[in-house]
Amino acid sequence: MAAEVYYQAIGTLQSHSYLNNLNHHQKHQNNLVTLVSRDFISSNGLSTRRSNCTGQRNCSVIRSLASQTSVVDPVLSPSRSNAGDTYKKSNEAALILIRHGESLWNEKNLFTGCVDVPLSKKGIDEAIEAGKRISSIPVDVIFTSALIRAQMTAMLAMTQHRRGKVPIMMHNESEQARSWSQVFSEDTKKQSIPVIASWQLNERMYGELQGLNKQETADRYGKEQVHEWRRSYDIPPPNGESLEMCAERAVAYFRDQIEPQLLSGKNVMISAHGNSLRSIIMYLDKLTSQEVISLELSTGIPMLYIFKEGRFIRRGSPIGPSEAGVYAYTRRLALYKQKLDNMFQ
Repeated sequence: MAAEVYYQAIGTLQSHSYLNNLNHHQKHQNNLVTLVSRDFISSNGLSTRRSNCTGQRNCSVIRSLASQTSVVDPVLSPSRSNAGDTYKKSNEAALILIRHGESLWNEKNLFTGCVDVPLSKKGIDEAIEAGKRISSIPVDVIFTSALIRAQMTAMLAMTQHRRGKVPIMMHNESEQARSWSQVFSEDTKKQSIPVIASWQLNERMYGELQGLNKQETADRYGKEQVHEWRRSYDIPPPNGESLEMCAERAVAYFRDQIEPQLLSGKNVMISAHGNSLRSIIMYLDKLTSQEVISLELSTGIPMLYIFKEGRFIRRGSPIGPSEAGVYAYTRRLALYKQKLDNMFQ
C-alpha cells in the first residue's frame, strides 16, 4: 500500500509535467533523481503500543521494534556515545532544515499527522523553489521522515542543486535490501548523496483527528479544545501524540544519528514536518516549552544553521543562490559558492 502511494505521488509529479520538464528549472545541468519505492511499514519496523501519557490519557504511540536494524549505516554515523573518539570536531558544517511543501491534505485543510499523503501542485513548486534557495550550499547527507511528502520535497529540492550530485535512498531495513541496493562504482558513489529515511522524524501523530477537516473539528469540539490539542506542549489529541512526545523521539534521533554527522564536518539537510522540526529547533535554539508552541514554520522554506565549535548558530532562510548575505556568514560557504561559480562559468 505504501509503495502504491509512492507511485501515486510520482504520478502526481508527472501529471504536472515536472518530472518530464525538470530541465526547464535547471540552468546549469540536468540532475537525475533516483526514486526507489519501498514498503514504509515493513522497512521501518513500525508498531503501535498503548502507553500512558501526560494527564493519564491513553495514547497510541509509534515505536520502533527493538529488533529493528538502524536505518543509518554505522560507517556513516557512529553512535553519539563514541562520536568523540571517532571524530575530531570540524571547524564548521551547514545544517539545512526544510518543512515539506504543501500536501494534498494541507490543501484540503485536513489533519494529516502520520497519514502518508503526497505533495500538492503548490507543494511541488515550493520544493523546487526551496532547492533554488539552497543550490549553492553544500549537502553531503540528507535525512527525511518515512513519509512521502518529506521525501518528495528533499528529492525535488536537490534537482536544483548546482553541484549535480544524485540523491539516493539508503535501504538498510534488511540484509537483502542493503545487498540489492549497493552501488559498485566508486566514481558513482562520489557523485551521490545518501538519503536516510527515519520514522522518528515523522510528523506528530494526531490520533483520532487524522483525516478530519480542521474547521469542522473546531465546530464540533470548540475552538479552544482544538487549539489546546494543536498548540499545547504536553496535551495530546485523542489517542495521539503531544508535541512533547514528538520531541522526545525527534530530538533523540537528531542527537544520536544526525549530530555526529555534523561533528564529522558533513553538511546535512533535514526534510521533515512542522512538529518534528519545531522539536529539533527547540533543541538547537534552547527554547522553552512555552516558546516552542508559538513557533511557526512555513511549508517549503529552508532554514540554515551553522554548526561551529560545538554550537548551532541560526542564519535564517536563504533568499536565493545569489544572496550575498548567506555566503558572508562563513568563509567555508563563500569558498564553496566560488568554486561552483568557477565550475559553471
